[in-house]
Amino acid sequence: MTVRNVMGVVVEERGSPLEVFLVALRLGLTSFGGPIAHLGYFHEEYVVRRGWVDERRYADLLALCQFLPGPASSQVGIAVGTVRAGYLGGFVAWLGFTMPSALALIAFALVVDSLEVADAGWLHGLKLAAVAVVAQAVWTMARTLAVGRQRATIAILAAVVALVAPSPATQVGVIVLGAALGWFLFRDEGREGATAGDKARARGRAASAWLTLFIVGLVGLPILSAIVDLQAVNVVDAFYRTGSLVFGGGHVVLPLIEQEVVPTGWLDQDTFIAGYGAAQAVPGPLFTFAAYLGAAFAVEPNGVPGGLLALAAIFLPSFFLVWGVLPFWDRLRAIASVRSALVGVGAAVVGILAAALYDPVWTSAVFEARDLALVLVAFGLLVAWRLPPWLVVIVAAAGGEVLVRWG
Repeated sequence: MTVRNVMGVVVEERGSPLEVFLVALRLGLTSFGGPIAHLGYFHEEYVVRRGWVDERRYADLLALCQFLPGPASSQVGIAVGTVRAGYLGGFVAWLGFTMPSALALIAFALVVDSLEVADAGWLHGLKLAAVAVVAQAVWTMARTLAVGRQRATIAILAAVVALVAPSPATQVGVIVLGAALGWFLFRDEGREGATAGDKARARGRAASAWLTLFIVGLVGLPILSAIVDLQAVNVVDAFYRTGSLVFGGGHVVLPLIEQEVVPTGWLDQDTFIAGYGAAQAVPGPLFTFAAYLGAAFAVEPNGVPGGLLALAAIFLPSFFLVWGVLPFWDRLRAIASVRSALVGVGAAVVGILAAALYDPVWTSAVFEARDLALVLVAFGLLVAWRLPPWLVVIVAAAGGEVLVRWG
């Protein structure tokens, strides 16, 4: 492995942007189940199968993206791609993961009146596949990041708190608490864990430029929208602002973006709800719902240009934030005390994912014994038979159809 510093980002160079794109594209075609499930798919592909990052590095990146506004799973993908192959790797990781669902939702927007997906059996099967994928990720990560009495206790406490008081703020608080406990309990591990790659000095100039662009967009676009009477600018402002200020993932963005597009008359409520249903039926990030909205607008720009414009605007802050913060994160994690804290963070992340396995993943999919049976089949195919997740998704979708038709 070659380690180099690319404009402030420590790049563990072992592949090419094309390789990153092809792997991310397969994930984008098969990663059903929402942001928590996506993290499970990422873990299986990037950590277990390919070893692009190790368990601790993955937990570090996940913790970082939990602190940032915007779509956490997409940001983790951008971060892994950037670590793997620089800025271009980060971009193509996002492109491959996002493109399938974005194109599908734009196509749906053009034929929205003639399609229905709400009660499809295969959609139920996809949700059950997500349960198995997240369970596998929790199991695998726990065996590395929550081993021993102290780490397991941190993970259990994190899960309890996240279940009792579920909210994005709680997740951030749990990670902070895990960091404090890690700093106190695992000081020796922090001193022993530094590597040559982690000690590389990350330059902050490029990172500062990305963060400056983020702030300029957040402050400048509303001013530009007020000055320039142009619908395209209004769309970019609305979606960029939403992508910059939303914590908690795709479902949290829905009420906020609804206030931007329905009261303004850009589209009606029924069209909005139909798109939300379609967004549940496609793989990839829920933030690609923006592509549907832009394509379905009653005012121009709409259609394909409108969909692509809204999609770019809602994800742009994620690039600025990840690329702006990641170099400083690399510098911080080279410090022994910070590495000690990150041991606790890794255990806390396991607890948060375990809580998410129950709510919303389990509670939204498993309603009866037959559902649990299909989850166990999918889990066995993943863990015991080591089938690729995309194949397990197909099996679960078919199984969901059987459950509905023979029920």
